[in-house]
Amino acid sequence: MGKRLTVAKRELASLRSEKTIVLAILIQLFVAAFSSFLAVGLVSLYDPGSVSNQFVVEFGVTGEAREDIVPVIEEQDGWRTLEYSDEDAAMRDFDRGAIHAVLKVDRTPDGRARVRAIAPDGNVRTTLVVTQIKGVLETFERAERQRLRHSLERQPVELPPDSSSSPYFGFTYTVLVPLLTFLPVFVSGSIAVDAIAEEYDRGTLELLRVTPLTGVDIVDGKMLAMGVLAPVQAGAWLALLSFNGTAIANPVEILLLVTGFSVGVVTMGATAALAFRERKQAQFLFSMGVLVVFSSTYLLPESPANAVAKLAIGSPTQLTHLSVGAYLVVSLAAFVGLRRFVAKRGLGS
Repeated sequence: MGKRLTVAKRELASLRSEKTIVLAILIQLFVAAFSSFLAVGLVSLYDPGSVSNQFVVEFGVTGEAREDIVPVIEEQDGWRTLEYSDEDAAMRDFDRGAIHAVLKVDRTPDGRARVRAIAPDGNVRTTLVVTQIKGVLETFERAERQRLRHSLERQPVELPPDSSSSPYFGFTYTVLVPLLTFLPVFVSGSIAVDAIAEEYDRGTLELLRVTPLTGVDIVDGKMLAMGVLAPVQAGAWLALLSFNGTAIANPVEILLLVTGFSVGVVTMGATAALAFRERKQAQFLFSMGVLVVFSSTYLLPESPANAVAKLAIGSPTQLTHLSVGAYLVVSLAAFVGLRRFVAKRGLGS
């Protein structure tokens, strides 16, 4: 074990000279340390409607069925309506900026409501206005379903429940926490590729061979350094998030999941480096492999990102716990397979 630790310390010491890696870690540290401050701006990109509390959208409503949608709009605090009997008059006020959007509501012969929405083009408020138009249409659809529920011959598909959760809550636990936990894993895998491929490029592998180290010792030491790096970073990021007021439930299980993924991804990186030995080819193969593998996990009943979000919120299911165990088992199996391959074939020349 002492030989492996010596190699691991050597690899960790060499990371200080890698400016790109250090910069990536510092960026993650900045995001985690100032998560409360950054969330305000990031949520405006994640959910533009969340920043509309101080902005009242004025809709110009026209059309023969405008009386049906006006009460729906007026029930909401952030929406106001101006009724127009003539669409041209509504468009004139829209063009001069008196109203933010125009909604023309008509009824088809079968009684259905047809809404044509007009929003500003290229305006800085366009995204916000479009988001509010979407909210109006969703609210109007629910009102129409409620009004016509007794006259329907068959039950239509149910709408998703009207969620009133905070967008900051959703962004933090479904985007920010998974990002900060898995980004160090991918960085560690990329470093593992360089750590092995550069031994071949520089010819330093021959120097390691004259030491008492075996091929398994060399690979184990490098993978130990890279595999430990991700859980340590993820633990630090979770601690900083907690310090900034973001409560993180089940941190130990989250770190177990990160550790399992770190072992698996670092194993992928080491395998790519041992197979190709040339840095560019190995990095390309590793990047494509990680992209395919991580994307395919979303086809599983419990993807890693969803598992981390559920664990962090404090609402894991039995499937979540089983998924954590499954990811650990698969990653360890891949690691054992790589060790056996190196023990049998060696590192080559």
